[in-house]
Amino acid sequence: MKLIAQKRGKNEKYDRLRYVRMDGSETSSEMPRQGILPHDLVHYVVESGLPLQHGFLSLVASGADAGFVMEAIHDKTNLQVEIEAVQTEAIVEALQSQLWSGVFDIDAFLDGVRGACETRQKPVYAFAEIDPEALYHRAIELNRQWMLLENYQSLELDFP
Repeated sequence: MKLIAQKRGKNEKYDRLRYVRMDGSETSSEMPRQGILPHDLVHYVVESGLPLQHGFLSLVASGADAGFVMEAIHDKTNLQVEIEAVQTEAIVEALQSQLWSGVFDIDAFLDGVRGACETRQKPVYAFAEIDPEALYHRAIELNRQWMLLENYQSLELDFP
């Protein structure tokens, strides 16, 4: 799937992300501006860096509407959400808080992941395959690319 993230005008509150699937179908979502890498692009960092099959982007790539998946995954009262979808969201949220702080604190990151998973009554992701700090550095690099874009420019990413 190809992700096309477009910065909108200077005074806009939202940028846009298009998800173009391999079959040519697509969906899209609004990305609130927050001064750091948008949440959905943090999903790209996490889901392209970890061997997860049921995260937000994987579900969209398999044909689900972005809005529907977003609501289901972010609804903390929905205990039927796939384990990997919850783990992915927990990692994204914890990584996003690290981006906000400007430094990587492994203990704070892991506490954030643990708390988010426990809230949804799901097991915590084990991180056996990758050092979480590597995700942080990938997010910093993608954030750098995102910040260099001018208004109305796009960034294209391939999601496997």
